[in-house]
Amino acid sequence: MNLENTKAQMRKGTLEYCVLALLSRKEAYASELIRTLKEARLLVVEGTVYPLLTRLKNDGLLTYRWEESTEGPPRKYYMVTPLGESFLKELHNTWTALTAAVNKVTREARGDGEGLAPEDQQNRAGTDDETEK
Repeated sequence: MNLENTKAQMRKGTLEYCVLALLSRKEAYASELIRTLKEARLLVVEGTVYPLLTRLKNDGLLTYRWEESTEGPPRKYYMVTPLGESFLKELHNTWTALTAAVNKVTREARGDGEGLAPEDQQNRAGTDDETEK
């Protein structure tokens, strides 16, 4: 089994959500998105961003505008459409539920409380104290 491939697939699965989230804050051109995603260690291969942007645009979730650049050719600035904002809200809800479920399962699998939310750590500590009495 190739661990690096699995890690890359996990990152790739979150890429659409991250791109929409970034573009919902401010418009950006592809190179800016790539730099931001690389800095966050979410992107390994640049070639995955361009097809994703095209698909999101074709799905009506993004639009773009051209702007002249003093540093070369014109730049295509992407922004989220109203449909994209609605889609992003749904992705956020799904992400929140998914991370909660994954955290719950992995905490239970570890069985040591590592990674527990502070309130869960307190509850666990209280349970451990009562067990020792």
